[in-house]
Amino acid sequence: MTSIDLSRRRLMAALAATAGGAALAALPHRAFAQQQLPPLIKLVVGYSAGGPVDGAARLLAPGLSQELGTQVIVDNRPGASGSLGGDAVAKAAPDGAMLFFGASPTITINPNVQRKMAFDPMKDLTPIAPLVDYTNVLVINNDVPVRNVAELLAYAKTRPGKVFYGSAGVGASNHLSGALLEKMTGVQLTHVPYKGSAPALADVMGGTVTMMFDIIATSKPFIQTGKVRALAVTSRQRNRMLPDVPTMIESGVPGYDVGGWFGLYGPARMDAALAARINAAAQKMLAREDIAHRLREQGYDVWSGGADLLASKGQSDRRLWATASKGIEAE
Repeated sequence: MTSIDLSRRRLMAALAATAGGAALAALPHRAFAQQQLPPLIKLVVGYSAGGPVDGAARLLAPGLSQELGTQVIVDNRPGASGSLGGDAVAKAAPDGAMLFFGASPTITINPNVQRKMAFDPMKDLTPIAPLVDYTNVLVINNDVPVRNVAELLAYAKTRPGKVFYGSAGVGASNHLSGALLEKMTGVQLTHVPYKGSAPALADVMGGTVTMMFDIIATSKPFIQTGKVRALAVTSRQRNRMLPDVPTMIESGVPGYDVGGWFGLYGPARMDAALAARINAAAQKMLAREDIAHRLREQGYDVWSGGADLLASKGQSDRRLWATASKGIEAE
């Protein structure tokens, strides 16, 4: 027996000798560990380094480290539109050593379109904290003779199936944003999936595809330099980064209110006190002006609140995308 083991046994015996310590001594060692933060937390991102999800995670990880008082590092596990990373966390020990930086498509879209999903985000993950939300913008190639959404819809109706829109892949949020536009307006578009949003946006600029829905932060520089034209943002209100660009609702598509978000999750059966402690640290981090400013610079908004807010948003968006994704299946 090592000296550490002996010391621990003596400590447990001392606890057991007290009235209050008797109950503590009866708990398994793992219960003690779950009340403490691990010395290293892996923040799992289900996408490759350099993309928007990874960028937001790397922006927030240092602040989370400071508020928790323990090291938080980003761990990229790309594949299956974020599902590989989510599955890794779902199968991890619920001790806080591995958390999931969940992008909304992984939580709300993948269950609707992936035929073989290894885990259920609603059952196999513990919602901890909402972190960030964002809006997409509909951008179009400059040579297409339309200046607004109404003109785009009229243009598409005279060319059924000949207006092409790009996306980050089958089942991606910008794919289903286009599918939702079809269902809500009756136009017939043709989807062209890419391996990421960047090549899709490049082909919008080059004219290979007509248009796409993209995160404002990545499209804004190309909108400002005139390489693509912005027609509308997908949120209910206008976005401060593109204040002159109308919403889809203003543009004549009632009820079109679509956005994305990032949230913090742990494995299922995570200790409630530990999850609450991490949530409190996340909310404290998001209340810092330096963090909020950096998020705004990247086109994001702070989305702070309790675990119940994250859980309810995941459920409502999953229902929304179930409608938009009907008939769509991704590997």
